[in-house]
Amino acid sequence: MLEKSYAKVNIFLKITGIKEFNGKLYHTLNSRFMLVKNLYDTVEFVPQKCETFTIEGMDIPKEENIIYKAYKLLNEYTGDLDILEFFYNHKVVVNKKIPMGAGLGGGSSNAATFIKMVKKVCNLKISYEELAEISSKIGADIPFFLYGYSSANVSGFGEIIEEYKEKSLDLEIFTPKLLCNTAKVYAAFKDNFLDETFKEAGKEYLNRSSEEILKTAKKPHDLNDLYRAALLVYPELKQYENFGFFSGSGSSFFKIKGS
Repeated sequence: MLEKSYAKVNIFLKITGIKEFNGKLYHTLNSRFMLVKNLYDTVEFVPQKCETFTIEGMDIPKEENIIYKAYKLLNEYTGDLDILEFFYNHKVVVNKKIPMGAGLGGGSSNAATFIKMVKKVCNLKISYEELAEISSKIGADIPFFLYGYSSANVSGFGEIIEEYKEKSLDLEIFTPKLLCNTAKVYAAFKDNFLDETFKEAGKEYLNRSSEEILKTAKKPHDLNDLYRAALLVYPELKQYENFGFFSGSGSSFFKIKGS
């Protein structure tokens, strides 16, 4: 069994505040997520006897791997022994094409694809609404990828997903050889820019098409509140900003092809 695991970009990303969730403080946001259909990893379940849960193709310690975290989450939440049995007899193989630390959601997309595949092969009696709610504990972008919308308005901690029907854009993406640490970028935002946020931030974009939003904005910081924070942590990003707009916590820039 093999499935594609698509990248995304944030057409806009506005921080609306900070709240407690599961005992921790998280930033809240308004954003537009759009799938990038020409950039994807693949996730495959390959028959093989395995003494422990086995992942190949990702150069990350297993305990830190978001797919492994998704596996543990499903086990703990469902208690379904079919999941344990299946992964005694299959390994997970990931073919990575989405750069890591690039603001393109590769890890969250992988986890969501894995969860959907497990739901199918193990016939889990659990709704996507439930899966979105529990998976947001391990990755704020996972709910968007679970629903599989081409475009959606995303709010709250990332768990509120509303499909936005529009034409897909032919996007060109540039990712410098720089891995941005999401936690460090958000920490820089909290320490330097949090007092500038307001709860209505980004609402003016929610009913506008992604094409219109991109064609009327000028600079990365116009649409992405995290860009200034990312520059504090990674000042070298400044040399790339003329390429286009900034996705997530970086490091990728994107634009409509030909613009």
